[in-house]
Amino acid sequence: MIKKKRTWKRIRKSLRGKRDDEKFEKAQEKIADLEKRQENGEIDVRYFDESDFCPTPCVPYAWQPKGEYIEVPFTPFIFEGGGTDADLVIACFDSFSESISQKTFVIMDNSSVHKSKKFLSCLPEWHKKGLNIKFLPTYSPELNLIEILWRKIKYEWLPFSAYISFSKLEEHLDNILLNLGSQYTVEFS
Repeated sequence: MIKKKRTWKRIRKSLRGKRDDEKFEKAQEKIADLEKRQENGEIDVRYFDESDFCPTPCVPYAWQPKGEYIEVPFTPFIFEGGGTDADLVIACFDSFSESISQKTFVIMDNSSVHKSKKFLSCLPEWHKKGLNIKFLPTYSPELNLIEILWRKIKYEWLPFSAYISFSKLEEHLDNILLNLGSQYTVEFS
């Protein structure tokens, strides 16, 4: 096997066969437009998704083509305990909406928490503050750049020593999140 121009990465299941290609392409174009407007300083673009971390590692890797390095703005909200619900996500968005200084678009998936009546009822208030939510088409995780960050953290940056105890996992996660963009950079392909 030739390893030239390849890197060791996690193997992923593909959802491409389940998605609407036309909606996917329109979403790609919209995101490209938003990213261009951000480059021009008109708006801010963020990506949102929740992720759970537990003290049990999973390491399915394979050789894959290399990508390029870019930076993603990141605002972490860290909670211990149970799962994510609408109240928790709303609290994150309420806090984030108070910190923005220009019109901001947040790109996110259609999870049940994000589409709950409780969450959707907050959209008008956030919009007044300049925070706009853009939902991705279903089965399009590769359009949400934060998904790539979660994969990097879980499958590349967390050392096996992080899984010794919950406190070690928390210590390593804190270190990664505090050094994102300097010591840790995200590769997108």
